[in-house]
Amino acid sequence: MSRAATAIGVLGAGSWGTALAIQLARNGQAVSLWARDPEHVAAMAADRRNARYLPDNAFPDGLQPTADFDAAVAAGDVVLVAAPSHAFADTITRLQPLLQPGQGIVWACKGFEPGTGRLLHEVAQKQLGDDVPLGAITGPSFAREVAMGLPTAVTVAAFDEDFSREVAQRLHGEAFRAYTSTDMVGAELGGAVKNVLAVATGIADGMGLGDNARAALVTRGLAEMMRLGEAMGARPETLTGLAGMGDLVLTCTGDLSRNRRLGLALGRGDDIETAVRDIGQVVEGIGTSTEVRRLSKAHDVSMPISREVFGIIHQGQDPKACVRRLLARDQKPEHAS
Repeated sequence: MSRAATAIGVLGAGSWGTALAIQLARNGQAVSLWARDPEHVAAMAADRRNARYLPDNAFPDGLQPTADFDAAVAAGDVVLVAAPSHAFADTITRLQPLLQPGQGIVWACKGFEPGTGRLLHEVAQKQLGDDVPLGAITGPSFAREVAMGLPTAVTVAAFDEDFSREVAQRLHGEAFRAYTSTDMVGAELGGAVKNVLAVATGIADGMGLGDNARAALVTRGLAEMMRLGEAMGARPETLTGLAGMGDLVLTCTGDLSRNRRLGLALGRGDDIETAVRDIGQVVEGIGTSTEVRRLSKAHDVSMPISREVFGIIHQGQDPKACVRRLLARDQKPEHAS
């Protein structure tokens, strides 16, 4: 199959991959949307929508579902990976032998490599080397609203400015603003850590602790994110922009957020297995909480909110006791001098 500069393969037909595929097709791209399940592909092709994840959003004419992974990778000059972060490394390994010179990879996953805490660009670089253009799409963006064409702004980060600009131009449209950045560390870090903090705000809201508590958790959560970002080499302006604060505010306050919904359930007293089953999709904050805990220890960064979320999710700690510990911490200046 010949590659076209106005075509793109999207790997992953969950809600976010589908929403981005719809946005790209709106902008005149020929999109091959790959899904693992042939029955799911057949249903999308027949219905011209993804009834499983975004049932209310019809596919533009340029969007074609496919169960052929190789064909989706070969479709265009850019491959967009929209798999969960825990499946990212396997997806990169699978597509590596199919890449042709000049093809770039961009991803819409937000998380770390399980077991190592590596950022996803580090995973991709180790596997693919330095010659393949790599980028990440991040920022405050619920899939359903993107699919509906509601106003959205994201950041496309890549070390190669030309590549970030190319991907942003493909996405940028009437109601969809795509900004560019060369701070891959900050963009990926913000998109991952905010999932853990959204679980925390959900827990507080599920416990009925009020708006003041939510605002405090968001603000102090941003401080944790920025401390870790400083230790890992992220730019402060990235973490106070769309990829950090923007995504944090959306995920901590919007009830479309799976991480917030998990927290709400835990705060109401549900067990984690029931909460995840009811949500019915991957909740990135569960695995990410482990890796944030790992990174905070490795870099000797104080992240008390993230630590308590880890304890609730993975050690069965009582949310009420975790809140008491947070409130009982010693008084100190808000900002270090």
